Amino acid sequence: MVDITITAANVLPGAGAVTEQGTAGETITAGQALYKDSTGNWMKADADSAVAAARDAKAIALCGASANQPITVQRSGEITLGGMTAGVTYYLSGATAGGIAPIADVGTGEYFDVIGIAKSTTVMKLLFGYSGVSA
Repeated sequence: MVDITITAANVLPGAGAVTEQGTAGETITAGQALYKDSTGNWMKADADSAVAAARDAKAIALCGASANQPITVQRSGEITLGGMTAGVTYYLSGATAGGIAPIADVGTGEYFDVIGIAKSTTVMKLLFGYSGVSA
């Protein structure tokens, strides 16, 4: 599976961005797809995780943080990420926790979890949608 390449320093909220403050449950880099664990901490989502909640991304990290540090996440709207192809729908990666990949790179045993659709090579419209169905 090939994830898009995201430069953390280029991750920015865009039009209609809905953001939230929280606490990181592990080390997180800007641009990674996240879910909220049972304790309320933000963790890296993973399409082939044994934990069902981890396969259901809910936000993208807008900044980096280590465990127990504050973090800002974006839950909807447009976001600048880079490394995309306009018009392509992107999904949660199973190859790398927190990664984002095109549908062609969703592998066997990974769950389909839409992250968003690229409006350009740099901007994505977030459309989180977990299917509960694996490839």
